[in-house]
Amino acid sequence: MQLKSQEMRKLAPELDPLRIGTGWTKEDLGKVQVMVESTYGDSHPGSGHLNILVEEVRKGIAEEGGFGARYNCTDICDGESQGTDGINYSLASREMIANMIEIHANATPFDAGVYLSSCDKGVPGNLMGLARVNIPSVFVPGGTMNAGPEMLTLEQLGMYSAKFERGEIDEEKLDWAKCNACPSCGACSFIGTASTMQIMAEALGLALPGTALMPATSPDLLDFAREAGRQAVRIAQMENMRPSDIVTMDSFENAILVHAAISGSTNCLLHLPAIAHEIGWDFDISFANEISEKTPNLCHLAPAGPTYMEDLNEAGGVYAVMNELNKKGLLHTECMTVTGKTVGENIKNCVNLNPEVIRPIDNPYSQTGGLAVLKGNIAPDGGVVKRSAVCDEMMVHEGPARVFDCEEDAIAAIKGGKIVEGDVVVIRYEGPKGGPGMREMLNPTAVIAGMGLKVALITDGRFSGATRGACIGHVSPEAMAGGPIAYLEDGDIIDIDIPNRKLNVLISDEEMDKRKANWVKPEPKVKTGYLSRYAKLTTSASTGAVLE
Repeated sequence: MQLKSQEMRKLAPELDPLRIGTGWTKEDLGKVQVMVESTYGDSHPGSGHLNILVEEVRKGIAEEGGFGARYNCTDICDGESQGTDGINYSLASREMIANMIEIHANATPFDAGVYLSSCDKGVPGNLMGLARVNIPSVFVPGGTMNAGPEMLTLEQLGMYSAKFERGEIDEEKLDWAKCNACPSCGACSFIGTASTMQIMAEALGLALPGTALMPATSPDLLDFAREAGRQAVRIAQMENMRPSDIVTMDSFENAILVHAAISGSTNCLLHLPAIAHEIGWDFDISFANEISEKTPNLCHLAPAGPTYMEDLNEAGGVYAVMNELNKKGLLHTECMTVTGKTVGENIKNCVNLNPEVIRPIDNPYSQTGGLAVLKGNIAPDGGVVKRSAVCDEMMVHEGPARVFDCEEDAIAAIKGGKIVEGDVVVIRYEGPKGGPGMREMLNPTAVIAGMGLKVALITDGRFSGATRGACIGHVSPEAMAGGPIAYLEDGDIIDIDIPNRKLNVLISDEEMDKRKANWVKPEPKVKTGYLSRYAKLTTSASTGAVLE
């Protein structure tokens, strides 16, 4: 088959000398050319080690007779900007990463791509980018972080901070937590968005089997990276091995099945629709309800449970979960993967090595999966909750609304003792347009958990994968777009019914129409720079907050 890189060499006479000036040899120019794209940088533990994996990928490419060219667009970390205006850039950065991949791949000729990332927006940004570019591609997860002493993880810092502020622990104990919460590189070791999206990459068939949960410190990850390089050269010379050939609606269903079984981050329902959009499909998030209803919950991962990413890896990883699901005939086993084999062929010999970490399909934690999409007069287009992390007494709840127009005001009220048991905290104007950037509401949920309050929280913002409790995010349409959440008032009775997937305010249609007529759209919080442009172009969370 004719390689794109060799066609482009004939059309662009300056291409060869410019690459020679970059260190390519004359012989390299005639090889299969592979773009090695990573989010390497000193920004956070998920990206700081990726340069090591990049070089292993390039060795694998060379061993298979190709040449690997390094490109990167580093990402930022939600945790480092939590509680500040910096968090507004997090979701917006996903689009920039996808855009830079498009620019790198389309401005210069490549026959295949290898993409390396391991954090919240880096992974979906890369998956969006590789889908958009649509050249034969392999995704390499950057591995998972080890848990700290006493199984300490980063998501517990909010609890430690709340205890310190209440005088329950001293500064020395708080410093201990800060110094030990991130003991290594890699994605956070609880089932946050980073680990969830690495799992989704493998479940979609875009990553090599066994890579999603490999510890970032494991020598085996180096071997996987090298093999990914080799495989990229192979599939560059095969027909029908582009992302659009691998990522089908059936493979998306497989991914959602896995998500339901492991009870992953709610942000998955922000990123999977965005990836589907790049392939050219509409993705209705309500589809997750149908999948969740038929998918047993097999894992109870931290923070909702006692097991961590390293435990899930040792139990057999993603494909062991998929093999359990296949015992019930739930998977589409005919889906192709980047290995050149089908899902069915890949999972054939994968065994569940620890039934305490991955429950057998006939002995699940529950008969239904971890997520639910709620709809009603507050969220006509949906709101997302991790129902597996909601206690039984909050699954159905009525309570008075305590309404706040930003995260900071809500936190001040919670810490000030103005929120009591049974309240429904509403934080709005934090959606993709309103934030802008759809801030993560980790701090309010951490403070609520730290204070032991049994309350619900509703927002058009989003949550961390670490969220626990009756926390309903992604409420759509958002307040800034004139969604009904904008019309809520203090004291309104909010009716939450998670089993029946309902989210309503108990007012009449006439009252709702009256409030809508009186609503005045606030001034944008940001009027210059990238966030201003992002706010104008972004869409609803229910469609993945993609740019128009």
